[in-house]
Amino acid sequence: MASNSFRGSKRGRHAQANHDVGDFNCSLKELRSLMELRGPEGIARIQECYGDVEGLCTRLRTSPIHGLGGHADDIARRKEEFGQNVIPPKKPKTFLQLVWEALQDVTLIILEVAAIISLGLSFYRPPDAERENCGKAAGGVEDEGEADAGWIEGAAILLSVVCVVLVTAFNDWSKEKQFRGLQSRIEQEQKFTVVRGGQVVQVHVAEIVVGDVAQVKYGDLLPADGVLIQGNDLKIDESSLTGESDHVKKTLDNDPMLLSGTHVMEGSGKILITAVGVNSQTGIIFTLLGAGEDEDDDEEEKAEKERKKREREEKKKEKERRKKEKKEKKDKKDKLDKKSMWN
Repeated sequence: MASNSFRGSKRGRHAQANHDVGDFNCSLKELRSLMELRGPEGIARIQECYGDVEGLCTRLRTSPIHGLGGHADDIARRKEEFGQNVIPPKKPKTFLQLVWEALQDVTLIILEVAAIISLGLSFYRPPDAERENCGKAAGGVEDEGEADAGWIEGAAILLSVVCVVLVTAFNDWSKEKQFRGLQSRIEQEQKFTVVRGGQVVQVHVAEIVVGDVAQVKYGDLLPADGVLIQGNDLKIDESSLTGESDHVKKTLDNDPMLLSGTHVMEGSGKILITAVGVNSQTGIIFTLLGAGEDEDDDEEEKAEKERKKREREEKKKEKERRKKEKKEKKDKKDKLDKKSMWN
């Protein structure tokens, strides 16, 4: 079995000794751009900026052997600096939005138009003279009862459309609610193996932070982006991101980049977590597809409101200043007029 592991354990011990000292020497933007690279390009960037994977560990104040110390303040600081390993879901659609979507069905639109036309014709009454001539030409007498009940057909069609729309919207709303509850329960129960303080522990996926050293094995779904530290015949299925069905072999000398949302199909290894949540490749794709769209819109809306509020305050201050200047000028003019009158 082929084996790939990091070189230079002295640097690893040095990183462990200093992983709690000072600030991080890697920015979030820098790590995101690193994980966008593949193969030789990724290796070249690591060698150019960090020397090797152990150098990246040193910059992130972690150890490739012992991982993070596991201190609560350190974990909190990393979450604040690099984000949490959570992709915020898209806001659920309201019941009225689901009703509107159900109304877009072509068959229902045709029925609505037919119902409106039927109702319109049922309430239409021709002039008396024309009605008498029509009756004589037909050779019969108009059934007044049938004419008065003509609206029932159109109303029945509309009532049927309303029932179908409400049932469809309620079913969609129930399914979405159940799906979100199941997804939330799965996320809360899902755990992953990491190394903290030299001990192999399992933590909730949402608690994984940048700088963690995670152990991966056959069957795992990677919860975050990372760089390979050590691998044993590691092969990854990246079809969920790239669409390629062939398994990609991951080695330190060929392609050490591992992406969230991909599956480990063969082998095992250790990776350094470099991007989590919305900053991982899966999170970026979800954001582009609109999963994080509403949250971004909310932030933009808040910023816009703050800007308008500041503008209103500035206008108010400017108005008060002009009013004050006008009053001062008037007072000064009155004083001059009084003085001229005394003279």
